[in-house]
Amino acid sequence: MTTKTPSSVPFKNIILLLVILSCLLLTGSFMMAGSKEADEEKIKPEILEPTKEQSKTSVALMKKLKRYHYLDEEIDDSFSSKVFDNYLKMLDPGKVHFLESDISEFSKFRYSFDDDMKDGNLENAFFMYRRYNKRRKERLDYTMNLIEKGVDSMDFTKSESLVLEREDLPWLADMNAAKDLWRRLLKNEVLNRKLDDDKTEEITASLEKRYKNQLSLLEQINSEDVFKYFITAYTHSYDPHTEYMPPADSDNFEIHMRLSLEGIGALLRRDEDGYVKVVSLVAAGPAERGKELKPADRIVAVGQGKDGELVDVEGWRLDDVVDMIRGPKGSVVRLRVITDAADISKTRLISITRDTVKLEEQSAKKKIIEITRGEKNYKIGVIELPAFYVDFEAARSGDPDYKSSTRDVEKLLHELLSENIDSLIVDLRSNGGGSLQEANDMTGLFISTGPVVQVRDADDDIMLVRDTDPKLVYSGPMAVLVNRLSASASEIFACAIQDYGRGIVIGGQTFGKGTVQSLELLRPGRIKYTQAKYYRINGDSTQNRGVIPDISYPTVLDIDEIGESSLPQTMPWDRIRPAVYSRVDNLSAVIEHLDKLHNERIKNNPDFKYLNERVEYLEENRKKTSISLNLEERQKERETVKERLLAMENRRRKALGEELYKDYAELEADQDAEEEDDKDKEPERSPMLEETGEILTDWLLMNNTTKNQSEKPLLLQKDKTDEGNDL
Repeated sequence: MTTKTPSSVPFKNIILLLVILSCLLLTGSFMMAGSKEADEEKIKPEILEPTKEQSKTSVALMKKLKRYHYLDEEIDDSFSSKVFDNYLKMLDPGKVHFLESDISEFSKFRYSFDDDMKDGNLENAFFMYRRYNKRRKERLDYTMNLIEKGVDSMDFTKSESLVLEREDLPWLADMNAAKDLWRRLLKNEVLNRKLDDDKTEEITASLEKRYKNQLSLLEQINSEDVFKYFITAYTHSYDPHTEYMPPADSDNFEIHMRLSLEGIGALLRRDEDGYVKVVSLVAAGPAERGKELKPADRIVAVGQGKDGELVDVEGWRLDDVVDMIRGPKGSVVRLRVITDAADISKTRLISITRDTVKLEEQSAKKKIIEITRGEKNYKIGVIELPAFYVDFEAARSGDPDYKSSTRDVEKLLHELLSENIDSLIVDLRSNGGGSLQEANDMTGLFISTGPVVQVRDADDDIMLVRDTDPKLVYSGPMAVLVNRLSASASEIFACAIQDYGRGIVIGGQTFGKGTVQSLELLRPGRIKYTQAKYYRINGDSTQNRGVIPDISYPTVLDIDEIGESSLPQTMPWDRIRPAVYSRVDNLSAVIEHLDKLHNERIKNNPDFKYLNERVEYLEENRKKTSISLNLEERQKERETVKERLLAMENRRRKALGEELYKDYAELEADQDAEEEDDKDKEPERSPMLEETGEILTDWLLMNNTTKNQSEKPLLLQKDKTDEGNDL
């Protein structure tokens, strides 16, 4: 192990970096679908060769990461092999282009990329990319030739299939094997359109345009594109949040940090299968408000305006897709997305009106739900928090009335207390994070004083972030509601509440982003690298594992598709020594009892039974490894799915005393109408929120029983945790 040079950023200043950067779910090569000012003219290169400037940049980047990254990686043959595999996976994730002979020829580069980076030699990386371009062109030319022969000549009665998960398959044996795969891929596209009742002429015209566009894009690839691909493979060999940002990407980052952007409000990245994938939605942004676009959706076509032509973007570069999605406030963009990773034939058309996302639209909100037990109604206060926000500029300027999530939540707490609530739910579902300082301050509203989170830097120095304000705003029973999209600062808050025994965490396993990124200039552009890791006060990392709820709810979100653990080269979970802190309560016995009551109650709950059926159905779909290319079989499969979904929904409606749907078409039309009507209004029912209220009511009744037995209230017991050091 080499000695690591001290970080260029003093650790005492890391708190500022955490405040700025802790919220980011920057995964893979991300782009923010924000505003578009002008289309840049694309220049057709004569040949793809590295430039002297790129060579200098690669050396500077390699040295910076070696010196400052949290991981003290040895830049040796082992690391070179990791870069080599990452590069291949980025170029050809589905193994649909490279032949075995290509991989064999490339093998001489496996252990040379470490030396290449030290010397600023990018020739080998560019050689691999040129071969990739050659194979892509061969595929496009071959596919265009098949289309010209006539898609109606394809035989859809044959018993053929297409393997969906190709990652573990061997590389294509030869050109004959490649052409057979390319034919099947085209056949599946035609079949998908046939299932949608498209006419042959429409299918042909659409596919011709798509592949001509891809050929045109292929001709526009320049050396900067190649450089970015390889450098991303290099930086992601550290972890998925470390990356080089060319000037254009750096500008995108600035837009996101200002939290005011015109667009749809979504973070996108190119996934391992080559699709542009939705990573997360900006709280209160147009996409999130529209309630149609979801994390893990894959964008396959983009159209401008309410009736503009849909342009197929499969296989496009990420920045080109983002450029198409961007646009001025008030304009409409339409996205065709794949909604089911297990069945790429399932697509949906979504319309989003671009708008400006403003800080005030992300503000905390409150409401009260009532739970009836016997003759008594229990009032459960709910605070919905979409982000841990703060107006940095106003705070820095000394404005005494600057806006922050903690200030807003404190005000709402006082209002709820004045309405005599019996318990509280803090709803952090889909809260992607925000300011670390806000997470710390907000925890302080529910505890007197004490540590909230530990942060360890690259030099193994540990900083303890603590609440020093003895003010306690709310001391009653509480639950924190989370899901897979609760991340970063949300996880810090939930962990603190859980570790102190201050409340119960309910819902789904959280995102698991427990790393901190720093940003530095690297002319041209910037470098974002992982500088530190978060640790709970009990010593556990939040990285990769996230927060495990005390009481779990079923979820349709696929943890293999969404979350830190779904990303390549993620840093592992680990733990350090606990800090010294005093628990408010040891709730293990309480949680065990509440979980038992919860499971008994939901056995006959129509919404939870329906949700469990949906989860079971989705799990079955995710296990599919191939898809039939026989038209009759696919039609039968589609009808079977419709019948199953209709039966599931009607069982739920019957249990709720609602009118049953006659057929799937009626169900689908009703769902579309409901989504359109509900875009700007609160849902009338929230089964998970209601069940969380039920759990808190169970807890209240337990406390009442304890008080009647003249015992100390469960919530107020003290449990001193004396292991560990006050670091």
